Amino acid sequence: MPSLDFEQEKAVFRKYYESNRKQFAAAKNSYIALIRTLIRQFDVGEVTKIEGRVKDQEECIKKFQRKYQSKLEADEQPYEIRDFMSDLIGIRIVCLYEDQVSVVSELLQRHFKILNVTDKTSAVESTEDSFGYKGLHMDLALNAETASQPKYLPHLDSCFEVQIRSLIQDAWSLLDHKIKYKKSIPIDLKRRINILSALFELADREFKEIRNATADLMQQATVATISEPLDGTPESSGQAVTAAGAKAVNAFNFLPIARHFFRDFHFDDYKVDDFVQDILEQNGEFKKSDLHRCLKQNLKTVRDYRDQILAENPDKTFSAYTSIRHCLYLYDQETFARILSRRPRERFAGWLKASRESMA
Repeated sequence: MPSLDFEQEKAVFRKYYESNRKQFAAAKNSYIALIRTLIRQFDVGEVTKIEGRVKDQEECIKKFQRKYQSKLEADEQPYEIRDFMSDLIGIRIVCLYEDQVSVVSELLQRHFKILNVTDKTSAVESTEDSFGYKGLHMDLALNAETASQPKYLPHLDSCFEVQIRSLIQDAWSLLDHKIKYKKSIPIDLKRRINILSALFELADREFKEIRNATADLMQQATVATISEPLDGTPESSGQAVTAAGAKAVNAFNFLPIARHFFRDFHFDDYKVDDFVQDILEQNGEFKKSDLHRCLKQNLKTVRDYRDQILAENPDKTFSAYTSIRHCLYLYDQETFARILSRRPRERFAGWLKASRESMA
C-alpha cells in the first residue's frame, strides 16, 4: 500500500527492484532488439548507436527524492517510488543527423504506446540564456498489438524511456553532464559555455547541410550521366551536358558510371573516394567520359581474364575495383602502369600476350 513514510517506501522499492532485476534486464534487451528490427525495416537513415541500461537502484531513490518527494508529502499524497520511475529502463538512439530524430520518433510512436514526450531541443531553444544538451525523450510502453505476442507477455508492466539524439547532440550531452554547479556558475563561464553550445548546434546544422549538398551533387552527376549516350559523347542538344561530359572524374560522377557496369556490386562511399583519388594520381585530367569509354572498350576482356583467374584459384576474389583497375591498365598502359601492383600487372600482361598469340 502507498504511504507517506519515505523510509518504508525505500525498503519496499529496494525489495521490488531486487526481485525484478533480471526481468528489467530482459525487458531492456527485448526492447532494444525490437527497436533495431523496426529501424532496419523502415528507411530512417543511418543510426550509429542503440544502447540501453537499467537505472541503478539507489539512483532511482535519489531521483525520486530530488524530483517528487517534497511535493507529494506537502500535498499529503501517499506514494510508491516505483510509480515515478518511467526511466528505470532507458534506451538511447543516436542518429547521424539532426533531422533523423523526428523520423525515428514518428516510427516509435507508430509502434509503441506513448506515455509522455519531452522535447529538450525546444526547451533549450525557447530560452536565451540557458545551455544544455538537446534531444527527444519519450516514455513508452508496449502497444496492444505487440503486447499480445507471447514473447512480450513478461514485459507488459515494464515501461521505458527512449532518448533520441543526433551524433552531435550526443557528444554535447556527454560534455554537458561533466559541467558541475550549473546554477552557481559565474556569468563569464556561462557565456563561454553558451558559445560552445552554439558551436555544437552550428556543427549539427552544417553536418546536415553538407549531407544535403553531397546528395544534390550525386543527383546532378547521375542525371548528367544518364543524359549522355553510351559512347560517352555528349548529346549535341545540351550545352550543360557537354560541360558535364568534359568534367574530370570525381567520386560523384564515378558512381553512376561504375554502377551502370557493375549493377550487383555495392560501392562504399569512402572506398570510392579513395579509389578516385588513386586514378587522379595517375592522370589528373582523366574525365568521366574517359572512364565510360575505358570500361566499355575493355571490360569484356577483363572479365574473360577474371573468369580464368577464378577458375584456377577458387579461393581468390576479383572485385569491381579490381576489374576497373585492369580496365584502366588496358586502356593506357603507360599512364596507368602503377594502377596495378607489380605481380598482378605482370600476370595480366602475360595473359594478354598469350591471348594475342593464340589468336594470331
